[in-house]
Amino acid sequence: MNREDLIQELIKSIDPDPNREGLVDTPKRVDKAFAHLFDGYDKDPADMITTFANEGYNDMILCKDIEFYSMCEHHMLPFFGKAHIAYIPREKIVGLSKMPRLVDIFSRRLQNQERITTQIAKSMMELINPKGVAVVLEAQHHCMMSRGVQKQNSMVTTSSLHGLFKTRPETRAEFLQLLDKN
Repeated sequence: MNREDLIQELIKSIDPDPNREGLVDTPKRVDKAFAHLFDGYDKDPADMITTFANEGYNDMILCKDIEFYSMCEHHMLPFFGKAHIAYIPREKIVGLSKMPRLVDIFSRRLQNQERITTQIAKSMMELINPKGVAVVLEAQHHCMMSRGVQKQNSMVTTSSLHGLFKTRPETRAEFLQLLDKN
């Protein structure tokens, strides 16, 4: 059974009139949406990372407010928010568009927020061997908003700190201070 057929079966289990006009093409649309929402499985971070020689830059590089959307692996409901990635380079710097692409690769899978945070940080460490990496994700979860506790304004924050961000309080403090600036 292909994905469209499975989606049609799901609709039949939910709606008493699965053949009404508004649902006729829904399996096709959902299949297309799923192809996009879950295209992170088909991508390898190592294939998309572009690096350049570091010409003596020894301070923090921060890309913040990277929007992301993902699907909770527990309820298959969306969660969405912003990712912030900082690193201190050694020999290589990363092409600036690659940090948002890294976020997309991991967020476009059935996920939990903690895992995405860790996967981004570990990939940065493995791919460019910086002096340190810090990743913070802030997200709202539909599983908390539309069911269960039904809290509309709750925000979940996760972090993963490595290298100098973990061992040097002043580096961590600088990162957090930069996140706080508008």
